[in-house]
Amino acid sequence: MATQRVCFQLQVKPDRIEAYREAHAAVWPDMLEALDATGWRNYSIFLRPDGLVIGYFETDDLKASLAGMAATSVNDRWQAAMADNFVDSAVPADRAFDYIPEVFNLADQLAASQRL
Repeated sequence: MATQRVCFQLQVKPDRIEAYREAHAAVWPDMLEALDATGWRNYSIFLRPDGLVIGYFETDDLKASLAGMAATSVNDRWQAAMADNFVDSAVPADRAFDYIPEVFNLADQLAASQRL
């Protein structure tokens, strides 16, 4: 199966930006281990000053990686700890991702151009 590149966005409340930044400066070790064990690779989160979050990760199977995290107790604790940070937080953040479709990838296009 080909690697899936996943990009998503969320919005942090203006008064929670610093708390969100601090939480992600020292993510719990068991959360880091769970992400790794469930196939989240090359995972980065970017935060604009206005609270816009852009996340990116790679996985072999998005549904399996999401389901794997949903099955862990640490994810439940993390989502509960993060819930107050987000605008429209009716559901946990990991179920509220607004996925952003990929429209360009340099490696893919270079590979395609070399096959011509």
